[in-house]
Amino acid sequence: MKRLWAPWRLEFVKAASGDDPLACIFCATPATDDDRETLIVHRGETCFVILNLYPYTNGHLLIAPYRHVASPGELDARERAELWELLDHALQALERTLKPHGANAGLNLGRTAGAGIEGHLHLHVVPRWNGDTNFMPVLADTRVMAQHLDDSWRLITEAWVPSQP
Repeated sequence: MKRLWAPWRLEFVKAASGDDPLACIFCATPATDDDRETLIVHRGETCFVILNLYPYTNGHLLIAPYRHVASPGELDARERAELWELLDHALQALERTLKPHGANAGLNLGRTAGAGIEGHLHLHVVPRWNGDTNFMPVLADTRVMAQHLDDSWRLITEAWVPSQP
């Protein structure tokens, strides 16, 4: 079994708090109006898409509801439908821009499951390429990112196809 290690995130995970909506990045970030600065790729009616500030790979996206909920069962029908619709749009935008060979999409529910911000549900969309893991994060505590976050934001935002009414 191969693993994608990200030891540089340990301090972030230790410090992150998802229990307080006033301190939650998924609540605070959409309240701003500078999508480029906050890395918001798309704003939907009930959910939004944002680049991960601490990505595992280039194009690592997060899809979150605006409402502060911790588990899938707390989503209403509109939020649930839009979250999954945005996953499809995210995969299409990544395919048009970064051309990954595959993707991981998942929820980390609870700190034990790896949630850095456990109080606000968010879906990770991680593009993957053949041979995209290497020794750098494990041995050198260094990650190699081939693309700047600003470039990823621009490419994915330009490739985003809005939902049809």
